[in-house]
Amino acid sequence: MRFSVLKRQAAATAIGLALVVPITTASVMMAPAWAQDLFAPRLYVNDRAITEYEVAQRALFLRVLRAPGNPEEEALKALIEDRLRQTEAERLDITVTEKDLTDGLAEFAGRANLTTEQFVGELTKAGIAPETFRDFVSAGLLWRQVVRGKFLGQVPISEADVDRALEASARPKALQVLASELVIPAPQGQEEAAMAQAQELSDSLSGEADFAAAARKYSAAPTAGAGGRLDWLPLSNLPPAIGQKVLALDTGEVSDPVAVPGAVVLFLLRDVAEDASAEPVLVSVEWVELLVPDDAAEIARVRVAADDCDMLQAESGGQTDRVTLTKAAMGEVPGEVALELAKLDPNETSVALTRGGLRRMLMLCGREAVQDPAPTRDQVRDQVINQKLEGLAEGYLEELRSAAIIREP
Repeated sequence: MRFSVLKRQAAATAIGLALVVPITTASVMMAPAWAQDLFAPRLYVNDRAITEYEVAQRALFLRVLRAPGNPEEEALKALIEDRLRQTEAERLDITVTEKDLTDGLAEFAGRANLTTEQFVGELTKAGIAPETFRDFVSAGLLWRQVVRGKFLGQVPISEADVDRALEASARPKALQVLASELVIPAPQGQEEAAMAQAQELSDSLSGEADFAAAARKYSAAPTAGAGGRLDWLPLSNLPPAIGQKVLALDTGEVSDPVAVPGAVVLFLLRDVAEDASAEPVLVSVEWVELLVPDDAAEIARVRVAADDCDMLQAESGGQTDRVTLTKAAMGEVPGEVALELAKLDPNETSVALTRGGLRRMLMLCGREAVQDPAPTRDQVRDQVINQKLEGLAEGYLEELRSAAIIREP
């Protein structure tokens, strides 16, 4: 991820300016009433407070990461989940060592090709305190330990599972897949209903004809009119987790639902082709995202005016909050973006995604090979285990939420 997005003027508001002030007892006592309110409890989760300060900080952090949804609503939701995770970790006497936390911070910062210190420095420019970043990573590390401790022995992993994952990760360029997609919208607050509908379709659809009819009826993707049919795609174009799911299917089989922000996706595998002469390769992608009005005439004008990524960036008119240029390994690209980029050739655009009433125009600038060492069998086994643990973790968190007492002050 390029950090031009971090340079937007997030600290222009009074709250943004207040957030860079160190939190000390003296500073709180000397602050005016409006600033003291910032540290007042917003909610209690099992008697653990979430303050207005924490909500404002997490919302800024989510804006910097360009997370989907309303930043404040998503921040509050995430902090509630963090409190549930922290409470359960305490109950089980699970802690994170300073070394684990240091490694976790470095790993997260490394996704942006930055050191921890550089990453924290960029966050500070946006008015985000280092403690906000530490708390975010710490909660995730705690939850990973909790989930692995509870479910690890219950996750069945066969050697065939590992073989399929190895095939998908070690030789991505040598394989192409012919697939169909069915995209079910999942607006905020309707995620569970969309997942239930997708699961029902996954369980009931049989064969390409059934899938095509369902895609025409239910899919929100531009491919709906064609029964969801996609052209041949190099497996390396797809996010690794999705590529492994598709490759594990038999011809004519429908995948389990794949959740991406704002939607749930089903895939049907139609064919697989192999190029035995191709070299194993991992891929990174570079793309521009420009927010444009949801207007067909304006979208057509921008497409005609912008023949490449530089020209598309120029269409922002210098408004940095409308445009970002990002380069990342395919495995680190957000799922909904990766699915759109997988279908594009360089300098082609997609406007399938939306944000806040605007269209997200994505243009692929290019793909390039990343010469990383091939993963070991043990590493691949861990990846498969983690994928299976994700579903169990969601159910576990929902149980904790149902049993929690969440109240306002």
